[in-house]
Amino acid sequence: MKGNFISFVKKESLHILRDKRTMLIVMLIPVVLMILFGFAISTEVNNIRVAVVAPERTDGIRDAVEKISQNSYFTFCGYINNDDVDNKLRTNEVSAVIVFASDYDRRVALASEGVPSKPVIQLIVDASNVNSAGAATAYLQNILLGRESQQSMFETRMLFNPQMKSAYNFVPGIMGLIFILVCAMMTSVSIVREKEMGSMEVLLVSPVRPVKIIFAKMIPYFAISCIVLITILMLAHYLLEVPMTGGVGGILSISILYLILSLALGLLVSTIAKTQVVALLISAMVLMMPIMMLSGLLFPIENLPKFFQVVSNIVPARWYIDAVRKMMIQGESITAVWQNCAILFGMTVALLDISLKKFNDKLE
Repeated sequence: MKGNFISFVKKESLHILRDKRTMLIVMLIPVVLMILFGFAISTEVNNIRVAVVAPERTDGIRDAVEKISQNSYFTFCGYINNDDVDNKLRTNEVSAVIVFASDYDRRVALASEGVPSKPVIQLIVDASNVNSAGAATAYLQNILLGRESQQSMFETRMLFNPQMKSAYNFVPGIMGLIFILVCAMMTSVSIVREKEMGSMEVLLVSPVRPVKIIFAKMIPYFAISCIVLITILMLAHYLLEVPMTGGVGGILSISILYLILSLALGLLVSTIAKTQVVALLISAMVLMMPIMMLSGLLFPIENLPKFFQVVSNIVPARWYIDAVRKMMIQGESITAVWQNCAILFGMTVALLDISLKKFNDKLE
């Protein structure tokens, strides 16, 4: 009986390896998504075009402009007249305009002597893109106020992500998305294909129990998923320079648990879908939207309406992404995220139980 089970595993493994197109897609999609989210899709704001309105180009104003020009986030587009501000912003020639008061240097001098006087600076920003506008305002205020507010100096420390790299945020999230999509898609399509071709009935008349046949089909996909996992972690660490301060062992452990959960989800999809196309659509589209919107991948859970915050509790990716972020970025150990692990374990057991029962019902 054990030999038959191993034979089924070998058969499925050979079938997967012969299907070079599927293997290419399975291995290529995670790499493309990682590179896309790590480099191309970024919340970092760079090359903000800035112009300056200055009635008098004094030493103080030139010094402030020089500080802005030397900052990698900004591109200084020169001095403009006050009448040109609206047109420059409307035509997207600039994204922000700094307007210095005519008595700017005098106010700076008075403030440095202890006389109550604040240098007047007006910041006009194109807010049609809220993210860019907010970032530009924060960066410019930091530069300008850092120069003038000498009597109330303060120091800002960015914990866990001092360089404000968006990859630190996206990588754990994209891992949660990739594993669900790849594992669920591979498993569901594989089993549905067997049913479509009529070979599933042939397998079921063998001496091996149906449950063992299903596990025999899932084992090769689990092995491929582990290879994808290691590939993604290496890309994240060596290419995107995302730290793994909480330890690789803990990240691997919870990721393997999440892989099993994803395979169980794929098995559940296979009991619902009657064709490979339907299985593919459910795996690729129906599962993707909750992960994108309700897992914390793109938006913080706290920013969602209360109803969706409650619904997000049943999305496995939410608990996985949260745990991996804490372990990768914040340096937490796996014991610190034991609640996430317990929830994922409970979901895995429940999904396996439901999937196997539904599968047996379908067979009967």
